[in-house]
Amino acid sequence: MAGHSKFKNIMHRKGAQDKKRSALFSKLSREITVAAKMGMPDPANNPRLRAAILAARAEGMPKDNIQRAVDKSQGGDTANYEEVRYEGFGPGGVSLIIETLTDNRNRTATNVRTIMAKNGGNLGASGSVSHAFERLGLISYKAAAGSADAVFEAALEAGADDVQSSDDGHEIWTSIENLHEVARALEPVLGEAEGTKLAWKPGTMVTVGADDAAQLMQLIDKLDDDDDVASVWGNYDVPDDVMASL
Repeated sequence: MAGHSKFKNIMHRKGAQDKKRSALFSKLSREITVAAKMGMPDPANNPRLRAAILAARAEGMPKDNIQRAVDKSQGGDTANYEEVRYEGFGPGGVSLIIETLTDNRNRTATNVRTIMAKNGGNLGASGSVSHAFERLGLISYKAAAGSADAVFEAALEAGADDVQSSDDGHEIWTSIENLHEVARALEPVLGEAEGTKLAWKPGTMVTVGADDAAQLMQLIDKLDDDDDVASVWGNYDVPDDVMASL
């Protein structure tokens, strides 16, 4: 969800990218550990763990790192993380759902509230935003997986509910209950998915202009940089020309 910063110095850029990649791996490892601890350490029998491992693979996380995260779940010194969801509004009237994994609610709440306030957003009460979204399963494929027609036919045959294709790739939506059955059925046809996860699908989209888009992307960047934030979902639609200018 986050944008990409540009730096004058290539070494500065590499250092920043390495730091961000390290932070991403840390978040992915945390999700793998939590998923394995809440269910079984075998991804074949733990849909959430399987999704977490697929996400880690898609980001290039080494197999050893993934295995260490799974093994950590079986130790007695694993931190007790809990899932906490925050809802609020960003620039341009955009609705945002912020999902976190935290071992300290007070720290996370303070950080999220501060980031929102400093970047043109504000937190709302629980339920103030989520009622306008639908909780669904999302399977993502790169555009190279196939044509829009081919992916649509494969998804329909697998039991998916909806498919949205663009130049950026394919988003296959399904019910939460059918997510992993559909994902397994698609794999022999389209290959391994880029991502398989639970997602928030907005009922209506909000078109964001240039001024609001810049601040919105900055807000999402800052939220994404926080160690406790697992994902940020929104109902924003940034036109291609505006996104290109950013």
